[in-house]
Amino acid sequence: MQISRLDAEGVRLSVRESGPVDAPAVVLVHGWASSGEVWSPDPPFRSYAPDLRGHGDSEVTEGGYRDSACWAADLEAVLDHVGRPAVLVGWSYGGLVIADYLRAHGTSRVNGLVLVDAITEIGRDRPGGVTGKVMRAALPAALSDDPVVAVPALAEFWRDQAPALPGELVQRLIGTALRVPPRVRGEVFRRDVDSAAVLKAVDKPTLVVHGTADEVVDPAAGEYAAAMIPGADLRRYERTGHAPFLEQPERFAADLAGFVAEVSR
Repeated sequence: MQISRLDAEGVRLSVRESGPVDAPAVVLVHGWASSGEVWSPDPPFRSYAPDLRGHGDSEVTEGGYRDSACWAADLEAVLDHVGRPAVLVGWSYGGLVIADYLRAHGTSRVNGLVLVDAITEIGRDRPGGVTGKVMRAALPAALSDDPVVAVPALAEFWRDQAPALPGELVQRLIGTALRVPPRVRGEVFRRDVDSAAVLKAVDKPTLVVHGTADEVVDPAAGEYAAAMIPGADLRRYERTGHAPFLEQPERFAADLAGFVAEVSR
């Protein structure tokens, strides 16, 4: 694995790269209060896993967290670095970042889309952003700058979103979340985004994966995206929570590798 440092219109972004350099390109976009480290470090394709602004080793900017154009520019910088069309994979909040990119730049640099327990919209009564009880229980405490309040809330959030995960892994995920400043953890939610037109305009193969037991992003959000995107393939992972790639890694790896191979021919 190697780490690249990019400049996205003055914002410094960190990107983890791994896999064969001549294999199909895949950009893996993580979710809220996470980082690119969450993805498998040894894929069969060439993966590019950025840390979103304010997360992981990327720059904590003063602003831009409420602006679709800023998220789009960040992902555009990653694709500039990739240098060829790629499959975009978005987990949780990463699905919204991909929608931001598509709104600004379309699909000309995209071979396919994979939405993993993802939101594609945000705001009150947005069907593409319906959350579950674990997400609702975490707020607003998980946004607090008081560690006595925030730490237990974030710990419960990561523990409860995928209860079968090993404790050591959950603790590492909690540590990653705590690296994201409270201001950033809150700012990313202060948006109102409708992506219906964006989803309807997608003209590339799309795979939607969603755990049926997800209580962070309601499965209805995945069903909405699959219904709106022409020809999307919806795969439900039974008895699976919010992180199918961690809870059912072998199945997810096979589904993703098969999709990437198909759309990259």
